[in-house]
Amino acid sequence: MSTDRLVPRARLRMAVAVVVSLAALVALAACGSSSSSSTSAPPGGSSSSGGSSSSSGGSGSVSTSSCGPKPGVKASGSPIVLGAINTKQPGTDFTDQPNMEQAYFDCVNANGGVNGHVVKLIGLTDQTQPAQIAAAAHQLIQTDHVLGLSGNSDILECTIDHAYWEKLGAYVIGAGIAPECYSTPNIADVNMGPRFSSDGAVQYGLAQKPSKMVFVQSNVPGTGYIAAGPTALAKAAHVPITALTENVPINDANSVALDLVNKAGSNGWVVLNFTPPEALVILQAAQKLGLEDRVKGWGCSTPCDTDFLATALGPKWNHKLFVNAELAPPDATNTPTMNLYKAVLKQYGHKVSGGIGSFSQMGFLQGEIAVHALQNMKGAYTFKSVNDAFHSIKGFDTGMLCQPWTFGTYPLHIANNTDYTVTPENGKMVLAQGCTPISSVDPQIAAYHKVAG
Repeated sequence: MSTDRLVPRARLRMAVAVVVSLAALVALAACGSSSSSSTSAPPGGSSSSGGSSSSSGGSGSVSTSSCGPKPGVKASGSPIVLGAINTKQPGTDFTDQPNMEQAYFDCVNANGGVNGHVVKLIGLTDQTQPAQIAAAAHQLIQTDHVLGLSGNSDILECTIDHAYWEKLGAYVIGAGIAPECYSTPNIADVNMGPRFSSDGAVQYGLAQKPSKMVFVQSNVPGTGYIAAGPTALAKAAHVPITALTENVPINDANSVALDLVNKAGSNGWVVLNFTPPEALVILQAAQKLGLEDRVKGWGCSTPCDTDFLATALGPKWNHKLFVNAELAPPDATNTPTMNLYKAVLKQYGHKVSGGIGSFSQMGFLQGEIAVHALQNMKGAYTFKSVNDAFHSIKGFDTGMLCQPWTFGTYPLHIANNTDYTVTPENGKMVLAQGCTPISSVDPQIAAYHKVAG
């Protein structure tokens, strides 16, 4: 079983003072043939540079050799094989998460491994087809013989597979999208998903006293569930809200931007719920049309928390867009964990296309949590023992979340429910608001508080 690090109150207060992270959003459920890709790499890491390196993060630096217990010693023991299922299709690609998780495993493997064992991640992808998703789950268990699931981030996976995981006694560490990722007993996520991340973005906007709220998201399965949270918050604040959907990839961003601004009005607030490329085309269209100042403010759910988007937008959007960040903002945070994340991304993360941002952070955290559980196990690594270890994680200090992370023996899981708000500033995302609980006005958050405290 795991022996977890508890976060002292003073340390949490200090972290909140120093820094103030879906979550992923969803996009078009495109059709296509089944595809799969392994994110595994040879022991010792995938970087061509080899060995360990130091990377600056803010004013601090850290060596990647701190990933494992034996710096510079490659693990050679039999592999501990984990699995992940992720959406990858036009308009929606969540594979940065398993790719970053494997990058972290590569670093661990290059520095002693997990009790000498190599950690390997098998990643399968889908195009939002239920039969394809179910087949991927069965392949991981019956063909690939994985010992645990860590890294799932998918539009429908939790909906399709949660009953299978419950039947097997699998406890999944993920970063989910669907309602079942947060309302069933065998899945716990490092993110808060699109509903609760959108809650956070709307909650920040409501605090600025707008006269109207406009919420827009990708037109994919689950939009009603996602919009229910922001709608509940706006209703409680007595602010009218208009909930919209748009097909992705977006083909006419000018029309979308103009429609949003017209519906919000000069004292209104617009909140986007899209992956970074789709959010970017809307925001750039608004800028091209001179609309960025035609509303009181703009918000976005967690996927917009990326330097890619901040850089692409440029200084005209400085302090005009406010993004819900489910994890500590990388640009504003100088801690050993954050610096290690940046160093691992630099040395081992060549497959991570989005660079520094929420998706790669989520992958790093999933890997960190899984390795923590595996390192603290007693006895042989079996399917049952690995899943029992995942299930037993309690009060673990990830170094990137506002609260300690607990899997918990609960009927539902929203382990991450307190987060930050960031805003662009000259190509970086900087802190706009520190750790703030997601409102229990959302009935799903209230239900979790009732069982978990």
